[in-house]
This record gives sequence, structure tokens and C-alpha cells, in this order.
Amino acid sequence: MAESKRILVSLPHALLEEADAFINSKGMSRSELIREAMKEYVSRRKKLETEERLKEGYRLMAELNLQWAELCFDADNHQQFEYEEKLSECE
Repeated sequence: MAESKRILVSLPHALLEEADAFINSKGMSRSELIREAMKEYVSRRKKLETEERLKEGYRLMAELNLQWAELCFDADNHQQFEYEEKLSECE
């Protein structure tokens, strides 16, 4: 394992009892449980933050796509109008 540093963590008594019961049933130490829990928490938070950034990106792209669609729709309507005008002049 990489270099370790000791820390002091305060926990409510009930949580510590629950954690001790869990680690005793799994044959692990408090340190192992805390390391695994911290890794899991940090990993989950990173994933949630990435998902939030992706959602925001998709929202922004949806707005841009709508603007482009409206712009193209207006241009198509204008072209159609000009075409029909020229067509009516030929009759």
C-alpha cells in the first residue's frame, strides 16, 4: 500500500457500533472499512458530478439545436415563398 497517514475521525456511538458489527462479520479492520467507504464515496461523487456536467451539456446543445432548426425553418420558408413567386410569374 502507498504511504499512509493517520487521521482522527469522530463518529456517533451508534454508527461506530454498527460499523464494528459489520467489520467483525467481514473479518476486516476499521481502517479497511473507512478506506473502502471513502474510495466508494469519492468515486460515486465524481460519477454524479460527471453526469451533471453531461446533463448541462446536453441541455445547452438542445437549445443550440433548436435555434439552428428555427433558423433553417425560416430560411426554407423564405426559399419556398420565393420559388412560388417566381413560379406564379411564369404562368
